[in-house]
Amino acid sequence: MIFVSVKGTKVPALGFGTWQLNGAQCESAVAYALELGYRHIDTAQAYGNEREVGRAIGQSGIKRDAIFLTTKIAPDNLAAKDVTRSLAGSLDALGTDHVDLLLIHWPSATVKMGDTLRAMGEAKAQGKVKHIGVSNFTVAHMREAIDTHKAEIVCNQIEYHALLGQNRIIDFARAHAIMVTAYCPLARGRIADQPALAAVAKRHGKSVAQIALRWLIQQDGVSAIPKSSEREHIAANFAIFDFVLSDAEMAEIDKLRGATRVVNPAFAPRWDPPG
Repeated sequence: MIFVSVKGTKVPALGFGTWQLNGAQCESAVAYALELGYRHIDTAQAYGNEREVGRAIGQSGIKRDAIFLTTKIAPDNLAAKDVTRSLAGSLDALGTDHVDLLLIHWPSATVKMGDTLRAMGEAKAQGKVKHIGVSNFTVAHMREAIDTHKAEIVCNQIEYHALLGQNRIIDFARAHAIMVTAYCPLARGRIADQPALAAVAKRHGKSVAQIALRWLIQQDGVSAIPKSSEREHIAANFAIFDFVLSDAEMAEIDKLRGATRVVNPAFAPRWDPPG
């Protein structure tokens, strides 16, 4: 496993995402991921699967401290009192007394960021949260969190893959010792028809998806959380530690980065220009 070192914490660079996994399917997928060796699990209040994730972790036989567990505060729970209430519900569903990382799932246009971050900081002081962070934040949002609200954020989880340039956010994050976690790291399958990735994959005897994931986790300060319900894909996504991309191959893949965005809901912020 490769680790991202951020503010005194080591985070497995490859995690397992659970968006759109529900019920028995979610529990089975997380259980299999843990069996294979994944130790970074990502969920969210909005996914509606925290209980299944918690059950899989609890039944895995793996010590809780060996797993880096992330959840996110839903947009409707960002008011300070709702942060406290909803976190209690998340911890109960997950069957744990703490999460390793608590994120603001989306920036809010109506709730003051400082109020949310203050409540998250209180939860951290109480030991219910080891670290706090954000998701889908632009550079302007990150700057406000750090400069205005003095928040010690350790992560910004964003859509990032070989077809989407995110240099502005990544450069800002690196300058402030913040990890970037890539969701939708395979662009929901859109990377599959990229000849440049296929050529690199052929050289290494790997799949295009494996090359795209390796490209992400070889970047300084970047982790990735691919999601799948298929055992074959869960295993394949984890089989990326027995080869290394050369500097030339990394640069070759870098050239693909454009403006292909696969997650862009109506309530999304005004994104930073790709680059």
